[in-house]
Amino acid sequence: MKEKTFEENIARLEQIVALLEKGEAPLADSLALFEEGTKLVAACGAQLDQAELQVVRLMKGPDGAPVELPFGGES
Repeated sequence: MKEKTFEENIARLEQIVALLEKGEAPLADSLALFEEGTKLVAACGAQLDQAELQVVRLMKGPDGAPVELPFGGES
């Protein structure tokens, strides 16, 4: 089974939030949705962590060592 993309996970998470906000699902269904949502949050977090590591690896200083710079600003 193919791993879902970050965008697919976020879209599904938005669907889950909308369903839970309605409050119309039976308790068992709500719990299952909540469980799925927590797994999606963890998966998205892992994907973001991996992307951050990749960005850090791509940013090299003058000596070839990785340099971490803040996002959104120039230094």
